Amino acid sequence: MPIDSLGVENGEGSSSAWEILTPESGESSDIDDPVLAHNRDHTLLDDDFLESESQKPVSFKRKQKLPDRLSLPKFLSRLPKTGPQSSDITPPFSSARIRKLREQSFRNQSDGSLPLVNGHTNEGNNLNDTKDGGSLDWYAEGPRRRVGYDDLTAIDWIFEYTKERQRRRLLDSRATGLFGQAQRLFDASQIWLVLIATGLASGLLAASIDVASDWLGDLKIGYCKSGDDGGHFYLNKAFCCWGHDESAKCVGWTPWSTALNVNAVAGRYIIEYLFFVVYSVVFAVCASILVRDYAKYAKQSGIPEIKTVLGGFVIQRFMGAWTLVVKSLGLCLAVASGLWLGKEGPLVHVACCCANLLMKFSISLNDNEARKREVLSAAAAAGISVAFGSPIGGVLFSLEQLSYYFPDKTMWQSFVCAMVAAVTLKGFNPFRTNQLVLYQVTYSTGWHGFELIPFALLGILGGLYGGLFIKLNMKVAKWRLTSRFASSPILEVTLVALVTAVVNFPNMFMRAQSSELVHNLFAECSALQDDQLGLCKTGAANAGTIAFLLLAATLGFLFTSITFGLQIPAGIILPSMAIGALCGRALGIVVDLIQQAFPSSLIFLRCEPDVSCVTPGTYAIIGAAAALGGVTRMTVSIVVIMFELTGALVYVLPIMIAVMLSKWVGDVFGKRDIYESWIHFNAYPFLDNRDDSVVPDVPVSQIMTRVEDLATLPTTGHTLHTLQEFLATNPFRGFPVVSDQNSNILLGYITRTELTYALKSAESEPRNLPPITEVYFSHQPDANPLNTVDLRPWMDQTPITLNGKSTLHLTIDMFQKLGLKYMLFCDRGVLQGLLTKKDVWYILDTREIDNPDSLASILREGRVSEERNLLAASPTLDRGDVVSPMDNR
Repeated sequence: MPIDSLGVENGEGSSSAWEILTPESGESSDIDDPVLAHNRDHTLLDDDFLESESQKPVSFKRKQKLPDRLSLPKFLSRLPKTGPQSSDITPPFSSARIRKLREQSFRNQSDGSLPLVNGHTNEGNNLNDTKDGGSLDWYAEGPRRRVGYDDLTAIDWIFEYTKERQRRRLLDSRATGLFGQAQRLFDASQIWLVLIATGLASGLLAASIDVASDWLGDLKIGYCKSGDDGGHFYLNKAFCCWGHDESAKCVGWTPWSTALNVNAVAGRYIIEYLFFVVYSVVFAVCASILVRDYAKYAKQSGIPEIKTVLGGFVIQRFMGAWTLVVKSLGLCLAVASGLWLGKEGPLVHVACCCANLLMKFSISLNDNEARKREVLSAAAAAGISVAFGSPIGGVLFSLEQLSYYFPDKTMWQSFVCAMVAAVTLKGFNPFRTNQLVLYQVTYSTGWHGFELIPFALLGILGGLYGGLFIKLNMKVAKWRLTSRFASSPILEVTLVALVTAVVNFPNMFMRAQSSELVHNLFAECSALQDDQLGLCKTGAANAGTIAFLLLAATLGFLFTSITFGLQIPAGIILPSMAIGALCGRALGIVVDLIQQAFPSSLIFLRCEPDVSCVTPGTYAIIGAAAALGGVTRMTVSIVVIMFELTGALVYVLPIMIAVMLSKWVGDVFGKRDIYESWIHFNAYPFLDNRDDSVVPDVPVSQIMTRVEDLATLPTTGHTLHTLQEFLATNPFRGFPVVSDQNSNILLGYITRTELTYALKSAESEPRNLPPITEVYFSHQPDANPLNTVDLRPWMDQTPITLNGKSTLHLTIDMFQKLGLKYMLFCDRGVLQGLLTKKDVWYILDTREIDNPDSLASILREGRVSEERNLLAASPTLDRGDVVSPMDNR
């Protein structure tokens, strides 16, 4: 409602009411006196204009403009008019035109006219015609400016989406005629072009990584000899022996012992053993060197970091060009080394790197951190799509595991990106089997009711595996920080690769590549043309197979716990599936042997004669799903991925039962999955908006950093030199702006980045202001804009605030749901304290530590001064970062 309609600005209202509202009034200082507060409210309500007599009813609704009866279509009505009436057109002001007006005001133009984009002018009187009837300060009312985000800082979701709305509104206002409509169409199509290009790039890189890693992995045991039969050195064993039902009949594939003309059995074994170990160590060391020297963020899977980035955190160079190159090359080498790791998780990082690089060609996407994260969510779905050949599973994986903000439009975008990636991989057909992944299988038989018991047992074992694996892996990671390997990561990789290769070679199940092992474990015996691993034996011969399967699962569990965390590209998905498949196949063989020994038993009566009643391969895939669910604590996405791998709808119910039990058992060991555990270990300030952890029922005033512990900025009394000294002595990432140090009336919040940039801009070309130049944060009507600096455009003048008496639960809920970077607490406009995203993360993280009473150490009793300042500066920071105590870890 306009101010003058209240009868205040024009002097028609009561002067006593205006004095009560004025901060300088004597009554306002006695806000704690109940008598004076009552008199103030009574006097103010007596002057309520709604109770005054009026001839017209008061309406707060915006009047809608009625369309003309003979109006043109909307896109034609926006065509620029000609003639005398064209001067009445006043398009919305953009930030560029606001800067033009500011430059004109600096030159002290008397007429105040502003040249419009279409060549028309707007007189100065129109500039002062605002909705509220008062004078508009364009310099202060323009869009808020930001320089960007520093490394390891949180983004401002509200600002980013507000900036996007302003950009779209400006684009719509300029979309006149057919050219304007074409411009809008091109702007809307940019995100789809990026998503399609990301899917194409992800499919291409996934196919290349599959071919390269298979060739390097087979190079450890031999090579393809060139000859008349079409063999070439660059072919792996499968392509070299293409068309042969048994590998023994393949003459093109040459083991290293044959190449060296070693005929003795012991000599052949030693030579092949030696080549296997040497190649394994060389591949692992090369991958580690690439990570150390060229891209440190290419290590491990990258999913914990992606989850943190999608939650609103900035990690610079995490998805750069060098990271993409090193991640792709290192992944080929690491997988070929035979270490217990996988490429499925890192492929998500590869797809996100592709999307991040492609977004640089779109200004509207690259300059908005919120929209960028929507594209990254879709790219993550593409990574899982090419990893498992599961487009729908990839979308659900991004929704269930990764994404912090996942609206309906992002789901549709993820579906398109995942579909394009899967089609691209299908087109390249890297395995020449018309399958997207090597371990994609089909089943021709169903399951029986008695099998629900072993299926449930596999779910329990998967939960036990997941809980124990996370505990052991975190203990190894903590030990690694204090060991001598902390400064020598390549030495650690060398030793782990050496031990792994030495142990892997004697066991056929551990010697095979992970994808090849999983394929053989999943497959039915009738579908295996060459049973190299001996999985389809009969009778008592299966006893040795069961023993080797369980031994491989146990050793794989230990090696995976050590390997996941090394300074190489490494995923956890495929090793977990392999361990679960090993246990599942062993259990399936046991059940099959029991059924064959007691075919007439009551529980086996439904089995048909002369037909295999138990399929051990189905136990392997259910065991793999259970183990994966125990580690990642995912449910729906795992079921869909396994369904897309097998194509058998009949096995969805057993997989659901196993995954459900796996999650329940795993949650007994802790609520965090493996990725959240690494987020906690790396101290990333990730706030899950779906977190249902219990928050202490305490007021936020016992947690927040109080105003007496904050470095605040009054609105006046600054110069460029004094603010530079202020920044040097207060190494924090943001500062509340108050009216003065005594009243502490909150006026806004300015970050360190924007303040530093504004001061440097004032001291450099073209202004070149001296250090004694006056700087202010509020409107100064007598200030000369030529020799002063107004920092209001760089300030957040409407920060999110709460009352200081609010509960901690409400505060944390707002941080999680709104994605806030900071929150200020006031009492009737007076600043009481501040809380940042890292503070909230530290509070929740402290609550989840083994000692449940550890939160009491950060609570205040009464008005005792804060002993542990959440905004304490770290001496190691050179930019004055706001850090939590965990940052000093």
